[in-house]
Formats: sequence, C-alpha cells, structure tokens
Amino acid sequence: MNRQKILEQIRGKLIVSCQALEEEPLHSSYIMGRMAYAAMLGGACGIRANTVEDITEIRRNVNLPIIGIIKEVYGDCDVYITPTCREVEALTACECEIIALDATRRERPGGRSLDDFFKEIRQKYPNQLFMADCSSIEEGLHAAEIGFDLIGTTMSGYTQYTKGTALPDLQMIRKLVQSCGKPVIAEGGIWGPEDLKNVFEAGAFSAVVGTAITRPREITKRFVEAIRKADTV
Repeated sequence: MNRQKILEQIRGKLIVSCQALEEEPLHSSYIMGRMAYAAMLGGACGIRANTVEDITEIRRNVNLPIIGIIKEVYGDCDVYITPTCREVEALTACECEIIALDATRRERPGGRSLDDFFKEIRQKYPNQLFMADCSSIEEGLHAAEIGFDLIGTTMSGYTQYTKGTALPDLQMIRKLVQSCGKPVIAEGGIWGPEDLKNVFEAGAFSAVVGTAITRPREITKRFVEAIRKADTV
C-alpha cells in the first residue's frame, strides 16, 4: 500500500489504540490481537500498537494500517515513545505503515535533539510515514517544518509544561490544522462520541481513541468514581 492510499484509508475515520503495559491486566499479545480484531469489526480504520510482539500478533488478526510505537525507557530520559534508532529499525522491520515517535522539545536518550534524530531516520527511511507525537502547538509546527508526515496531539497534557491542559486539546488541533500544512491526528482525552465529534469539527484528519475503548480497568474506575461523587453530594 502506498503512502497516499494509507492516508486516504484513515481520513475522517477512527483509529483504535490497542496497548497494555506489563503492569496492566490485559498485557498479552494474544489479547491485543483480539482487541484489534474487535475494533476492526466495530468499524475502526486503523490500529495504534506498542511493541513488535503485539504488532506481529495484530497483523495476524486484522488487515488495517498500523501506527507502530515502541515504549522504551532509557535511564532518566523523559522521552519514551520510539526514542532511538533501535526502535525505529524494529518497527520498520515489521512493516508498520506509520511509525509514531515523541516529537516534543525534550532531549532524547544520549542528549540528542529531535532535529538531529529525525534527520537521521528520514534519510535512512525516506518512504516511511512518520507521525509526530507532540504536546504543544509550537512542537507540532516544528515537527511539520522538519518533515514529519502527520502531526499528532498525543502528548498534550503529558509533558511538564503542558500539565493541566483540557483534553481533547481542541485549540491545538484548530491551530495546527490552520498552520502546519500536514494532516493532524487528534489523540488524547477522547472519552466519548461527543469528544470525537468535536475533534473532527476542529478539523482533525483522523482520531486515535485508546483508553475509552481498550482499557477496561480505567473505564471501570471512571464509573466507580461517578458513584463516589454521587454519594458525596
């Protein structure tokens, strides 16, 4: 599938993030594969997934474009989403249609800047679609400027300097749609159909929903919290 066909397949549609870290109850490549299959049957146009093992299993279950990431922590570095060339190489080897990586202004492992890192991987993989996981408008504009193919709002509210931002970050989506010249992927804080409607009305090219669909522990917590609040009224 060529780059334009991939973009057309996700335009105006829902991407479901199927991820479970080691400490989470659903941590299992088999479970993520079935989760992705369920998402596809429900109408998802793409899947976002973490680790080569999960991506490989998901491939066995669905024929949708995959946004691949590898979460890896290096020492005390704050950047953990596809942070080095090692993770990018692993994701290209399993033929992810799109590779997402942290595109915040923070230093990467080894003190590398985003610009230096992205220049290297773009030269090595000129035909790969890369998605920038950003936390601010400025970061999104910069990512577009240095050559990312898609700009995501993934990290809004998750960096030290954006904590407390209301999610989904509609202002960030609107500004990037107006100014960055690249497809904008809404991600983060989309808890229901109304949120999804709002991000598309703000101009999002596509939207990624994860926790609200694929993390039953967190979904349950929200319902339990609603009961607790009702009891205190």
